[in-house]
Amino acid sequence: MPDTETLDSVDVAILRTLQADGRIANKDLAAQVGVAPSTCLDRVAKLRRLGVITGYAATVAPETVGRSVQALLSVQVQPHARPVVDPFVQHVLSLPETVALHHVTGASDFIVHVACSSTADLQRLVLDEYTTRREVGRVETHLIFSTWTGGPILPPR
Repeated sequence: MPDTETLDSVDVAILRTLQADGRIANKDLAAQVGVAPSTCLDRVAKLRRLGVITGYAATVAPETVGRSVQALLSVQVQPHARPVVDPFVQHVLSLPETVALHHVTGASDFIVHVACSSTADLQRLVLDEYTTRREVGRVETHLIFSTWTGGPILPPR
């Protein structure tokens, strides 16, 4: 990973703009950040090569694809050891309801963001895919009412 000191104000402006609109045309991006299109293309390529930009993705509204119930599952596994953790992670990532999986510290070992079609579907997910697993000691379910995204992610000042 690059040292944040190697990213100048143009790189930061590119990151800010691309995080707001990953589909922006290179010529429009160049105009917004104040450089020539060829320079902008080189800068974006450099940011990708350095691993700063890791990819581009479409953001989908879960309710528009039949997944209107979202929740955070706080999961504790026992024992908290690699032979248990690795298969658990693989299982959770294989589930179509999984939006994101975080390995965390504290009372829970994992926080799983899920999107389900209904509260009954959420209940089925918890009972059939989590609490039936031998390594799962506890699951707390937190329904998500609203979400606000932060960002963009930029180097500290």
